[in-house]
Amino acid sequence: MTPENVEAVRQSILGSPRCSARKHAVVLDISNNSMCRILHKHLHFHPYKMVVVQELSPRDIQNQIMACKTLLETLPFDALVFFSDEAHFHLSGYVNKQNMRYWSSNNPRELHERPLHSDKVTVWCAVLRVGIIGPCFFEEENLAVTVISQWHVDMIKNFFEAALEEMHLGNVWFQQDGATAHTARGSMTVLRVKFRTAHLASR
Repeated sequence: MTPENVEAVRQSILGSPRCSARKHAVVLDISNNSMCRILHKHLHFHPYKMVVVQELSPRDIQNQIMACKTLLETLPFDALVFFSDEAHFHLSGYVNKQNMRYWSSNNPRELHERPLHSDKVTVWCAVLRVGIIGPCFFEEENLAVTVISQWHVDMIKNFFEAALEEMHLGNVWFQQDGATAHTARGSMTVLRVKFRTAHLASR
């Protein structure tokens, strides 16, 4: 393993960090084993997995910065803030092929079937530093439903407000994202009555 090879690999990886080690080996005309040895033992590089996130436009980023600045200027240091959101949980589970292995001397052609549209539940929760309200399940006749404004209003009135009263908290703030069901007129009217505009962090 020559220093020249190590440096060539380093330059190749830095130039194209998203290419596979095998492709770099082909370009540099070295074996896969040598490539892996250089990457791990000499350069201490690791194949980190990409994190998939929602695409944000420059305007989205500016809106995030403005929202954070507004909260920092508005919220008292010791404010009690409810951070709320919904999430879907798929009941059939999820298999990551990268982690799923079947050890055998012969390939058993092991398959994992999953439905095209799997059963799921939609769950809402509000979290703050002294407790949690939730979970609240959005469903009708034991089936998950798409959260619309009326469902959101009913949840605030019939679930959230009752749970909030049981916690006997003073002035609290309420944060939610800009989902259509959250920012519809009916939802915002109920929240403004409950928290006043000054204590509501929403679009």
